[in-house]
Amino acid sequence: MPKMKTHRGAEKRFKMTGSGKLKRGKAYKSHILTKKTAKRKRNLRQSGIVTKGDQDRISRLLPYL
Repeated sequence: MPKMKTHRGAEKRFKMTGSGKLKRGKAYKSHILTKKTAKRKRNLRQSGIVTKGDQDRISRLLPYL
């Protein structure tokens, strides 16, 4: 059986944590930043964790992660 292909877009967006959860970047940090408060922009810098429901779908795209 041939190897499964990794979804290249998903591979660039998600990393696996040590405990096996998927780490993701936050949205709304690319433009129109002047109206957003410094506190909000600071919190957007930190990574988030993929929810349990989405984790199964995304791990299917990343068979070797």
